[in-house]
Amino acid sequence: MGSQVSVDPGAQHVVIVGGGFGGIAAASQLQALNIPFLLVDMKDSFHHNVAALRASVESGFAKKTFISYVTTFKESFRQGLVVKIDLKNQTVMLEDGEALPFSHLILATGSTGPFPGKLNKVCSQQEAIESYEDMVRQVQRAQFITVVGGGSAGVEMAAEIKTEYPEKEVTLIHSKVALADRELLPAVRQEVKEILVRKGVKLLLSERVSNLEELPVNEYREYIKVLTDKGTEVACNLVIVCNGIKINSQAYRSALEGRLASNGAVRVNEHLQVEGHSNIYAIGDCTDLQEPKMAYHAGLHASIAVANIVNTAKQRPLKAYKPGGLTFLLSMGRNDGVGQISGFYVGRLMVRLAKSRDLFISTSWKTMRQTPP
Repeated sequence: MGSQVSVDPGAQHVVIVGGGFGGIAAASQLQALNIPFLLVDMKDSFHHNVAALRASVESGFAKKTFISYVTTFKESFRQGLVVKIDLKNQTVMLEDGEALPFSHLILATGSTGPFPGKLNKVCSQQEAIESYEDMVRQVQRAQFITVVGGGSAGVEMAAEIKTEYPEKEVTLIHSKVALADRELLPAVRQEVKEILVRKGVKLLLSERVSNLEELPVNEYREYIKVLTDKGTEVACNLVIVCNGIKINSQAYRSALEGRLASNGAVRVNEHLQVEGHSNIYAIGDCTDLQEPKMAYHAGLHASIAVANIVNTAKQRPLKAYKPGGLTFLLSMGRNDGVGQISGFYVGRLMVRLAKSRDLFISTSWKTMRQTPP
């Protein structure tokens, strides 16, 4: 299990708030080092949400995307909603009144966004899976589907639907001209557009949905009228929203008020320590780092935070996190994709082999040391 850290066990107790990609990476490393920790999440299972969009279109797929925390972390996992962090007494307060003491704190609260890309509710594994199976049924019933938002989630959603159901009509509405994330190479963004066109997705670019608040979302209807700010009308049976990702700052907002960016992200130094708090780290989506919010980065952050908790105990110099050249792979259905590795364009074959077929699901099951169903 790797070398164990010889420090006074009573002196160290790490609490990790949030069990996303960064949270489970940090917990797994602490477990291997035999450092006492407690992972807290409002769900009872890790959600591999990189594959959430495919779980929305392919029946039976969702069960591969939820992995039990307690099976892996046993008594080092606590299901609960964090409502407050008490810095003075070094405790994390849960909604049920329980106070969890910490010597070190890792904030890995992630981001929230619309379902099906994110699942932001307290629920059991079975309830979570059923939410996705219901989404599959909505997609199966609809012949005309509108996807709102052409960032990474939107383009992947449209591609997943057209890959699984090529006979359905899919319209993607995006407020900008270029698709996917702005950090991506122009060649990658152009390839995204070409893949969607090749799959038969109708693109409405430079148009914004003007009646979004009035529309039923994720629910089949006989007739839904979508309007844009350019006066375009789109008739469909199903609307899926893939925009509006927000930093999930509820747990720490009041405690760290002066240490946050305007969007609620935590400002950290090069060691990923929260400004002014040497025993509090922030990793993943909730950090105010100038890089895309990706599972891959959350894992890198986790390794730095855990290494620095160890280095602090052993009075060694701390490790610095340096964002590298951007690695970003877009899965465009199981048979296609495009992206870049360390800032260099990579084409369809490599992305299909690296990500599109498996969506890194096997990696998460391996991190959790469990066997996929």
